Amino acid sequence: MNKAGLSLAFAGTPPFARRGLEAVLAAGRHPVQRVFTQPDRPAGRNRRARQSAVKECALQYGLPLLQPENAGAFRPGALRDIDLLLVVAYGLLLPPEILATPGQGCVNIHASLLPRWRGAAPIQRAIEAGDRESGITIMRMEAGLDSGPIMEQMACPIQAGDTGGALHERLAEISADAINPVLDRIAAQTISQTPQDERQASYAQKISKQEAELDWGRPALELARKVRAFNPAPVARARLGNRQARIWEAGVKPAAGPPARPVRLQGPKTAWTFRPVRTCWP
Repeated sequence: MNKAGLSLAFAGTPPFARRGLEAVLAAGRHPVQRVFTQPDRPAGRNRRARQSAVKECALQYGLPLLQPENAGAFRPGALRDIDLLLVVAYGLLLPPEILATPGQGCVNIHASLLPRWRGAAPIQRAIEAGDRESGITIMRMEAGLDSGPIMEQMACPIQAGDTGGALHERLAEISADAINPVLDRIAAQTISQTPQDERQASYAQKISKQEAELDWGRPALELARKVRAFNPAPVARARLGNRQARIWEAGVKPAAGPPARPVRLQGPKTAWTFRPVRTCWP
């Protein structure tokens, strides 16, 4: 391997991506020449512009930072002196001319065991579907959505009480541990690649707020998985009487009688507590 390592650019946006960037910077074997992240977006109740987690990291380490407004504003010239572009939850689908610019191409870390759960919400969809395991995949990027050849995979069991947030944290740790050895093998030209089996592919569609509305006609196991998957965002919700409840935790118990709709219990004047007496049993 070249003692100087690979000359990198990094593209990412949320905290999951920041963990990967911090891991590369901490190892120090592959210098990060510049960072790409999405523009500051309005967030919170006051809708003030908020920096991404990756931008905060880049500013902390004094790294050159670019924030293209969209994929069309992502210019190939910004990558011509770069060996490899590392992409982690960037949020933009890069055009073919960008993917072809770095000398060693572009590599992506994806939070699923590809080809299962390609797309925007692999962590939540795995929990919602009742999968027993998830993991991370490091892959060579190509024009298709998360369809490139696999360089590394690491599996992670999905535990009975896992929320989307809990699984996110474990997968972020796994990805941070995995990236530097892969970069080392790319630099040493000892990396192997395995094509994905298209017959096994599934798509993790972006989650809408409308999906978070619980349908009490669905089986209890399905509702409980959805509650866990959508914690901490967008958070499952349901109308109980004339109020909208946000539901953070849910469990399933054996039925003690016929199905019944949830009821509202009055608590202190400053708060209301909601629980189902009996729900829809599988």
